Amino acid sequence: MTTTEQPPVAPDAPAAPPTPAAPRRPRTSSRVAAAAGARRLRRGALSGLAGSRSGIAVVRGWLFALWRLVVPVARRVWVVVGPVVVVITPVGWLVLLFSGLSIALSAIFGWQEFTYLGTVLLASVALSTVFLFGRASYGVLVELNPRRVVVGDRAMGRMLVTNIGPRPLSPTRMELPVGKGVAEFQLPAMQPKEEHEELFAVPTNKRAVIVAGPAESVRGDQLGLLRRALKWADAVDLFVHPRTVRLLPTAAGLVRDLEGQVSKTITNNDIAFHALRPYVPGDDRRYVHWRTSARIGQLMVRQFNETRRSQLTMIHTSRNDLYASEEEFELAISVTASIAAQVIRDGVQMNVVSETGVWRTQSVTSMLDSSCRIDPVGKIFPTVREFARERTKRLPAPSVVMMIGGSRMTTAEYRSVESLFGQDTSQVAFHVELGAQPKIASVAGLTVITIGDLDDLSRLVRGISS
Repeated sequence: MTTTEQPPVAPDAPAAPPTPAAPRRPRTSSRVAAAAGARRLRRGALSGLAGSRSGIAVVRGWLFALWRLVVPVARRVWVVVGPVVVVITPVGWLVLLFSGLSIALSAIFGWQEFTYLGTVLLASVALSTVFLFGRASYGVLVELNPRRVVVGDRAMGRMLVTNIGPRPLSPTRMELPVGKGVAEFQLPAMQPKEEHEELFAVPTNKRAVIVAGPAESVRGDQLGLLRRALKWADAVDLFVHPRTVRLLPTAAGLVRDLEGQVSKTITNNDIAFHALRPYVPGDDRRYVHWRTSARIGQLMVRQFNETRRSQLTMIHTSRNDLYASEEEFELAISVTASIAAQVIRDGVQMNVVSETGVWRTQSVTSMLDSSCRIDPVGKIFPTVREFARERTKRLPAPSVVMMIGGSRMTTAEYRSVESLFGQDTSQVAFHVELGAQPKIASVAGLTVITIGDLDDLSRLVRGISS
């Protein structure tokens, strides 16, 4: 048996006083109840949140299942009901509404007058269905002559209708949408293979793309309650080009030499000679200047100024707040189209951009067609500089930049666009102000041309190219 020896204790050593315990704050019954209540609230909130999330998930599942069930049924119902519903005009829906309201009032209050009114309205809709029956077999040809005109020129259209069916056709009405209007023609009864021709004039007092068609044969009652229309021909476009003036060749201020524009960039192989420099391993021996090398006893090679092919970029802003009137906007379009047409005829590479995109410039006709689609727009880009940067960043580096804006476009905005291009780029700004006196000014290296009449364009452009 092992015994553990205890250390001896000095008889005279005083005992250590006990450490006093910290006084405990008595917890009252109210505090205990409050803490328990808070715990219960937290547990209830968490459980409620979990329950609400699970409830939302269940509701979403039910809604998704209901949607997958309702959509196919609605589509099948619309296939059957749709052709019937679409023949009812807004006037027809209004008659049906009053008819149902009259019958309801008659059933509630027993008023015979409303019974009579509801019956008459329903009968009128029912009788209108008789005018919808019948088959039509038309061959319709819509032609515009010419397809492209200048603002103010006369444009005529022709609609040729042929009965291509084996049975005679009763008289009907043919509608042909032309721009924002609708031309109506009353077709007579037609025998098989019989033709009927209608001529119409197209208004061309404004630059636009006028869509003629598609032609529709219309069956319906004289009250306009029901209407059934069938399309017989595709739409045809009429391009109303802006008014332009003819400029002299090379009058657009571009370089006239065939090799291109000489820049200040130094290159090892080109046409425009610059200077001689010592030979460096890797240089092309074809450019060694042997006479100078033999005279000084060291190989010398030629250096050249880089020449660039002329590349024109025209920036046409079409923001409506930069123009004082619609006539001023049309003048700016005419200025841009006139210069672009002459540049294309000269065979110079070019691009024309506006807020809505890049114009087609493969030919003069395609460029003028693109100009017909340009309309005043809102503030698509924050600033004019941002617009020019965004629309030209994917285009080839230009040698000449032309900016066209309205009278409300400030010189600072022209200068902000100028800063996007290098110092080797020639830049011209056309400040279009309707009725202003023509003048040419230079603002910190930027040529600013003020033009108030399209007839002054040729003289002004000739002035900057001389």
